Amino acid sequence: MGKTGYFIHRDCWKHEMGPGHPECPQRLDAIEDRLLVTGVADALERCEVPLATLAQITRAHSVAHMEHLEALNDRLVADEPAGGPCYAAIDPDTTLCRSTVLAARRAAGAAVAATDAVISGALENAFCAVRPPGHHACHDRAMGFCFINNVAVGVRHAIEAHGLERVAIVDFDVHHGNGTEDIFSNDPRVLMVSFFQHPFYPYSGADHPAPNMLNLPVPAYTKGMDVRELIEACWMPRLEEFKPQMIFVSAGFDAHRDDDLGQLRLNESDFAWITERIREVARRHAKGRIVSMLEGGYNLDALAASVEAHVRALAEL
Repeated sequence: MGKTGYFIHRDCWKHEMGPGHPECPQRLDAIEDRLLVTGVADALERCEVPLATLAQITRAHSVAHMEHLEALNDRLVADEPAGGPCYAAIDPDTTLCRSTVLAARRAAGAAVAATDAVISGALENAFCAVRPPGHHACHDRAMGFCFINNVAVGVRHAIEAHGLERVAIVDFDVHHGNGTEDIFSNDPRVLMVSFFQHPFYPYSGADHPAPNMLNLPVPAYTKGMDVRELIEACWMPRLEEFKPQMIFVSAGFDAHRDDDLGQLRLNESDFAWITERIREVARRHAKGRIVSMLEGGYNLDALAASVEAHVRALAEL
């Protein structure tokens, strides 16, 4: 049985978007505490997390996008001695602080390092407990709590640095991964499968997706068993047909029934089941290679329990 890597770094705690914001550093505390107290952390390979380079990030994003983020960051840093503002608003929900670019580059660096380790065979799969999340970050703009699309950076690294020809993305966040779709739409090397609450933020994904996008919009209050049936009927045949050489997961846990940022009704056992199905596809076609990146999940207890279930399934504990 191969090793499961665990990628986490203290820089990811430094990004903040203001008091009371649900995408907060305490999310990582909840995950760390749960994995430690349950003993799951002992079964994982804790790994170093580098900073992603500009060259790695701009495989998925425009140079102008990164220059814009860096300019906002530099302005905040320059104003700091004069008691200037602590935050720069990108949209009503998404705010940059002086450490945001550092944290975002570290999160993207986890995607790159995990990809390298899994493809080299040093790890069978990996979970990256990083923030800020990424799946709303489009090619040329930040939005929806996201600045750099971590999964997209990892996928492009797998394709362009390692020469993979077929990479799948599985996104089970309550919100549609519009940024990931923006970056990979019509790229035949990538198949993205997802479900998400609809109509709901970011109000996308339901109308005429590209052929390489399998989107399953579901109404509010959909239960886990209904989602499982959709996955069996729709995701699994497409993944089997595609035969991915590696799978990336946008692991959002805000579809949990206790999470107030969505209205879906999944629980920990549903996330474990989804992960097991992903593992089966990876084992058949991809040498078991999976890199999972944390996306949403804002009820701290539900997030911690769901991550535990997901990681247990990855590590076969």
